[in-house]
Amino acid sequence: MPKKTSSGTLPMPFAVSNSSPLIHLSMVGRINLLRRFSSVCIPPAVWQEVVEQGGNRPGADEIRDARELGWLRVVEPSDKTLVLLLEQELHLGEAESIALALEIRPDILLLDESEARRVAGLYDLPVTGIIGLLIQARHEGRISSLAEEMDRLRGEGGFWIREELYQHVLEMERDG
Repeated sequence: MPKKTSSGTLPMPFAVSNSSPLIHLSMVGRINLLRRFSSVCIPPAVWQEVVEQGGNRPGADEIRDARELGWLRVVEPSDKTLVLLLEQELHLGEAESIALALEIRPDILLLDESEARRVAGLYDLPVTGIIGLLIQARHEGRISSLAEEMDRLRGEGGFWIREELYQHVLEMERDG
């Protein structure tokens, strides 16, 4: 359980993110959901993919703004050998995200791709993705409908959600 600050409140968690959550949340106008974290760290490969290679892709401007505002930081993982090892199974951004998370031990690692989540699990890293962020936002009253948000992700965001997961989340919402 997190330790309380001297004022008696729980500190805001911090996160490491891969590119997918940043891109897809931006595409549906929900990048603000990441503000529940005191900061979000991304490795250089994620910055490169989202902002520099992203050009006019949705999310590039929002991520650039988040960095300028200081709540998103680019942090390079120092263990290059681990990154190379992880790259045998994962994309560079995923590999750097996992290596960075192992170094700085965030409260959560934001990953959506199943293989990257599997590998992160081998290292006992706490992981969630966009759907987990939406569920948390619903519990906090920051969004009104999981169904609407998932439909927007699927339609506007081009985000693939396994049908079984989609139905399970809808059941959770109905059950309250």
